[in-house]
Amino acid sequence: MKQLYDVLIIGGGVIGSAIAREMSRYSLKIGVLEKNLDVCCETSGRNSGVVHGGFAYDTGSLKARLCVEGSQNMGRLSEELDFPFHRCGKVLVGNTPDDREALKQTIKQGEANGVKGLELIDKERLHELVPAVVGEFAMYSPASGIVDPFGYTIALAENASENGVDYFFDCEVRAIGKDSDSNYVLTTSGGKFFSRWVVNSAGLGCGKISELLGIKGYKIIGSKGDYIILDKRTGPLLPMPVYPVPSNTYMGIHVTNTTDGNVIVGPNADMTENFSYYGVPQENMDYLAESASDLWPCINKRDFIRNYSGILPKWVDENGVIQDFKIEVQDDVAPRAINLVGIESPGLTAAVPIARYAVGLMAEREKLELNTSFHPIRRGIQRFSELSKEEQNLKILENPDYGEVICRCEKVTKAEILQAIHNPLGVDTLAGIKYRTRSMMGRCQGGYCQMRIAQMLEQELGKKEDQIQYARKGSYMFFGKVRQEVESWKEN
Repeated sequence: MKQLYDVLIIGGGVIGSAIAREMSRYSLKIGVLEKNLDVCCETSGRNSGVVHGGFAYDTGSLKARLCVEGSQNMGRLSEELDFPFHRCGKVLVGNTPDDREALKQTIKQGEANGVKGLELIDKERLHELVPAVVGEFAMYSPASGIVDPFGYTIALAENASENGVDYFFDCEVRAIGKDSDSNYVLTTSGGKFFSRWVVNSAGLGCGKISELLGIKGYKIIGSKGDYIILDKRTGPLLPMPVYPVPSNTYMGIHVTNTTDGNVIVGPNADMTENFSYYGVPQENMDYLAESASDLWPCINKRDFIRNYSGILPKWVDENGVIQDFKIEVQDDVAPRAINLVGIESPGLTAAVPIARYAVGLMAEREKLELNTSFHPIRRGIQRFSELSKEEQNLKILENPDYGEVICRCEKVTKAEILQAIHNPLGVDTLAGIKYRTRSMMGRCQGGYCQMRIAQMLEQELGKKEDQIQYARKGSYMFFGKVRQEVESWKEN
């Protein structure tokens, strides 16, 4: 017997998970179909982790309106869902008369958008805020901040799950049709699903899903940005993100502090049609380091511990001009389908307001009954390293697994790894453990702890070594035991 959902959400990134959580406030049967093995494998986890103030977007646009709302409410949301967020502020640094005029216009636009506290500051004040920066003046945005994008996305998803939402991973949507009752039939790599409503929050795949829904004409291009992660040694030198004066379409190569004490350099912005390639060429790393050093001359190769890249899905018109967010229901073409297109930056900041906007479109078309058992509070994995010595000793007395450190760089204990392995979403990849605990994120990048965590996954979940995957589908870590392979080779 087929199971009929009220809503199926395509895409479990930060937007899809925010929509799932907001919809779980109502008495609806909700499912999320995610093609990857976790909720933050693409754009949601591959970004700068900046909570934008909302001054960089055209007045009256959805980007501006929803970004400002998201930024203003991020503090309360982080308390509810227990994810790292710091309202540390941000500076846009200038040197020339043209830069000064551009920053004055940015302040004017920001104030029109409802951003509070923007001010043009002189060199002395700039160096009080960020002593190591190079610049003559800056625009200071105290409302801006930084967030852990993995923790944020996972928190939304886990709270949605705790409120009854079903998550299905490795379920790529390949076809969308209708049954005899006009319900949607979604054919996926994990089987068929049936629903009254469909939400397209597929991120990089939004154009494809829009086409499958019969909504034609959206051109999506990818903007690939590369990043360098610096060692925590550099963290105290950067108390807030430092940006150059932005252009009309690009915020420029900047340096960003993180909620965990690292510094991120980047991104560049290269147009791409390949939405699955995340390699970072050496020449791009060299360019990032050289360009960012003009702003913040504290970048040394000895501090590089990792690189990564992310791709933004940009909706453009026939002239290649980047468009605003599109959040719509086309009743005549695809009734009961909420279509989200071009949700790029500031999508991370605006995720919950975007979700509420989407739910509002549904509420305009049918009466929604409140879920009286909805619980907005979620608690994540407590970081042992952040506790006082007294608190740590009590934890070890309660559970000896807190006394065994698995990841030495980030001081992550066995107890934390076990909690991550048995996470509410059922994610069982090494990257899934990494994003939930920060293990494998330190200076050695898993050189010490990665194999121990893989062994724990085998033991706890009853997996064989050749079933352990790193992050994406097919990213198998092992293909058998080396000693057995050698013995078999000798026999032959």
